[in-house]
Order: sequence, then structure tokens, then C-alpha cells
Amino acid sequence: MQEVIRARGHEHVSAKHASTFEVTSDDWLTPAGDCILAIDADRTPADFGEAFVEACQSHEATLEATITVSNGDETYEQSVVGRGHPDLTFEGDRSIVLRTSDYTDDRTGMVGAEHAADGFDRDLVAALTGGGDVTFTLSVEPGE
Repeated sequence: MQEVIRARGHEHVSAKHASTFEVTSDDWLTPAGDCILAIDADRTPADFGEAFVEACQSHEATLEATITVSNGDETYEQSVVGRGHPDLTFEGDRSIVLRTSDYTDDRTGMVGAEHAADGFDRDLVAALTGGGDVTFTLSVEPGE
């Protein structure tokens, strides 16, 4: 199962945050938003299907977030694996935050992520800074 969000990069994307990365529906970004990879998202966690949400609500669920950025003739893609959690609600109506920790709130879309914003390939980040078109895909493999 998967959910797909379309968004775009922004000149202030720095991808320096060490514990989270985020995709937001806001259409602006300040330099302080060092965890935000993409803005102007067409969907938020509140739009995700009930079956998808339920599949993510297990410590045994494996989640994979894939960021694909197209900037002119170049396309960059990177995936981050993490896990689900019983407290994931996907009720956030503004952004999705993927975390290296086990902290959850209504915006959390993954816990135990392999890395945060600072772990993304710098060529991919440059494409985001250049305003590239973003496809963010969150997939879940339910646990046993």
C-alpha cells in the first residue's frame, strides 16, 4: 500500500536537520525550516486512506519514504526506511514529518527513520533548492 504526495522544492531548502524531514502544504519556506524538503504539497496525512493508516499502526510495519525530484533534464531519487507505530494517527492537515526518533504527533508519518534531512544526497538537495518537482511516496509493508 502507498500514498503519494506531489509538491515542489524551494530556494530555502537546506536539508540540515538531524532528526526529521518534512513535506508541507505551506507555499513558502524560511531559511529556519531546515527539515523541510518540499512545499506546496497537494495532500497531507489527513487525506490518507483508512486502510493505509491502519497498516502503519504497528511497531512491526516497515515504512519506506521515497523522494523523487525532477529538475529539468535531471531526476534524483532517494528512499528512507523506518517503521510504523501504534500512535500514528495521520491526522495532520498541514504537513507530514518523518522522524529518526519514536516521537509521534498528528503530523508523524514514520518513526525510526534511517536518517533525517541531513542524510539526503546533496545533488538531490540541490535539485530541491532549484525548485524541482517532487513526488513523495510513502509505502507500508504491514507487520505480521
